[in-house]
Amino acid sequence: MKILHIVPAFYPATYWGGPIWSTKAICDGVSALDGVQLRVLTADAAGPAIADRVVPVPLAYTVHYARRLAGHCIAPGLLARMPAAIHWADVVHVTGTYNMPTLPAFVLARAMGKPVVWSPRGGLQATADWPDAPKRRIKHGFEHLAHLLRPKGAVLHVTSAQEASHGTARLGQIARAIIPNAVDVPAELSPRRPRDGQCRLLFLSRLHPKKGVEALFAAMTRLPPHFTLDIYGTGDAEYVRMLQMRANLSAGRIRLHGHVDGAAKAAAFAQADLFVLPSHSENFGIVVAEALAHGVPVLTTQNTPWQDLARHGCGRCIDLPRSNLEAEILALPAQDLVQMGARGRAWMRRDFSTAAMVDAFADLYRGLAQDAFDGVMA
Repeated sequence: MKILHIVPAFYPATYWGGPIWSTKAICDGVSALDGVQLRVLTADAAGPAIADRVVPVPLAYTVHYARRLAGHCIAPGLLARMPAAIHWADVVHVTGTYNMPTLPAFVLARAMGKPVVWSPRGGLQATADWPDAPKRRIKHGFEHLAHLLRPKGAVLHVTSAQEASHGTARLGQIARAIIPNAVDVPAELSPRRPRDGQCRLLFLSRLHPKKGVEALFAAMTRLPPHFTLDIYGTGDAEYVRMLQMRANLSAGRIRLHGHVDGAAKAAAFAQADLFVLPSHSENFGIVVAEALAHGVPVLTTQNTPWQDLARHGCGRCIDLPRSNLEAEILALPAQDLVQMGARGRAWMRRDFSTAAMVDAFADLYRGLAQDAFDGVMA
């Protein structure tokens, strides 16, 4: 079985956040299965500046990084390679929304009779959930074209029931497959810092208005002095400068650290008492799963698919417009945060394993490939 992933950016372009990690996890797992050949076609964009280009790393499958010339992923070489790559594939998996590769991939796959899996990665949901989402009219036009051009029988991959309902609302009737992202649960945790009367809040995500970081800044001005906030991530340079200026007025209580990965990310979790993500929209929010996997309880919003935090005793999911964020933050440290983190970690280990995710995608791909073969033979 030959699987082609078409994606605007790919590992190690970790600037673009959670979708980079989750797409790589799918590719890593599926490519290791017997009888599977997997290729990735992508642009070489490592960040917003045209000069930000990925430095490829060895992987167990072929990744072609076409040279980006403009925008997020405008790469003519990607388009040039697309026909032959789609002809080669038994199943085409398209990741991303509102970007250059998506619609041409739909047109070519439809013309060649190739089945398609489409992972919007939260784009459709963000446009619906977030009133301040930019370019809404253009995005609605894209959605209309996607509805017209996608292959018949295309399957929309979503990571939660919440994202599935948004997908149907925006695209009309389309087959859906709900497959949550997986998270790596460390076998051992880094030693945790003693609280020493402090409560260390952590925000780790792309710095963007939809993530609600400004609401968190506002809450910090009303929280007691023993609350501190460490922010990890990067984004648009002008937006980051604005946040840094506000952090400079906090007398050291708010600290921006920039992008972080690997051992440095694990260390950031180890120093945190509570992870806060006041996001206006998340299709999954892989960083929530990562925080829980590292034993850190979570406070987030109902615009994420993490409504079960309270049921599992590892955090809270609030209605941000109707809630007092600082009051919610104040309430959680009154509980045993260490025990809450342990319950979250056990939940991740039990329900969000990589093996389960890979098996689900393998079954989806096999079913689509068999249906396409049966259609040709009929």
